[in-house]
Amino acid sequence: MSEDTKEAREPAAEEGFAKLPLHAKLRAGVREMGYTTPTPIQERTIPEAVGGRDLIGTAQTGTGKTAAFLLPILERLLDRQTGRTLALVLTPTRELALQAEGFLKRLGRHTSLRGAAVYGGVGMADQEHALRGGAEVIVATPGRLLDHMGRGYVDFRSLEILVLDEADRMLDMGFLPDVRRILGELPKRRQTMLFSATMPPEVVRLARDFLHDPKTVHVGETTAAAVGVSHLALPVPQHLKASLLRELLADEAMSSVLVFTRTKHRADRLARQLAQWSLDAGVIHGDRSQAQRVRALEAFRAGRHRVLVATDIAARGIDVEAVSHVVNYDIPNEPDVYVHRVGRTARAQRFGDAFSLVSREEEDDFHRIEQRLGLEIRRATIPGFDYNAAPPPSSGRGDGRFRPPERGGRGGGRGGGRGGGGFSRGGGRRPTRGGPPRSSRPREDSGRERRPTW
Repeated sequence: MSEDTKEAREPAAEEGFAKLPLHAKLRAGVREMGYTTPTPIQERTIPEAVGGRDLIGTAQTGTGKTAAFLLPILERLLDRQTGRTLALVLTPTRELALQAEGFLKRLGRHTSLRGAAVYGGVGMADQEHALRGGAEVIVATPGRLLDHMGRGYVDFRSLEILVLDEADRMLDMGFLPDVRRILGELPKRRQTMLFSATMPPEVVRLARDFLHDPKTVHVGETTAAAVGVSHLALPVPQHLKASLLRELLADEAMSSVLVFTRTKHRADRLARQLAQWSLDAGVIHGDRSQAQRVRALEAFRAGRHRVLVATDIAARGIDVEAVSHVVNYDIPNEPDVYVHRVGRTARAQRFGDAFSLVSREEEDDFHRIEQRLGLEIRRATIPGFDYNAAPPPSSGRGDGRFRPPERGGRGGGRGGGRGGGGFSRGGGRRPTRGGPPRSSRPREDSGRERRPTW
């Protein structure tokens, strides 16, 4: 290491990152992104990763794992513009690939390193150029990368660093066989880093097979929900979920709301229902085009969409720092999915709320979630909401389409005909059970534009 490089690593004004072994060029990129203090996963993994050691990092969603591997990549490859692929990041979704590429460019803006994202749903020509020698760092989804490898022009002979990001989600999506095929074609002598929110047995076996004497860093409990999340269950008949969500959204404290559905069809249907009520909502799922997904995510991030309706697979790429509320419109079958969902709020050590709309048929699944978390999540009801309203009239086609109830009357209007019992938009009621949940807890970023969590 040259003396100039050593001097560049002397402590700077940003105390938190100054103690990490990062070049001044990278600290400048960190500072310009608005960050001054590393998260626990960054603080504990970056020194090991910069040293070249294999690494397993486990931490919940929203704790800064992306920067925990991108900064060491940039540090180790600093200013080595070679025209060859030196680092490969495998990630499960298009959104995560695009997001990691974006962070790479911002963190490394003062270096000469180049990055490119390789993912499906778009043309292959630009990606082919990057793989043939235009970028030192490639961020790729497994399926599209294998497509390129099958064409014979991918050259990984100079590869020095491999990152497996969101390894548990790659398992959930069935990508581990593809990942193993890719890893079998890479140089044996390399640094390998694996990051995951959870460590199921298949991911443990993958780490055992492909990592050499890795340093393992656990931050927090891998099966616990993110710290800072306030959980609340709202029991409701299945056919009234959309109406109850509408009542919740009358509270303007729900300023940035991510709503999870089990299927893409339910996501589309719910987005249409919200539009009928003049509630601006984007939608993101696997059947949406890449352009549609990017537009919806950017509109949500910028605050143009107050609500984003998403399925679990698509939402793994949603990294927006100031999500005020996560709503589980459908209860997931697996507790780990709940953990991933609610991790979308309370990101970067902030606070947030997770509301779960629990039908009678979903109580068993929700009880398993409580057991896994070691919590008895409190139940609440919305004052004035008519929980006994009849299902909407059938169309006779059995298509399950929602027909909004008539306004007014005893069971159809907001407040159920109880003399103004609905929410008021200027500070409406919140769910109660002997007191309101902590849904209006002040957050340090109140009033500012949301920015991605890294």
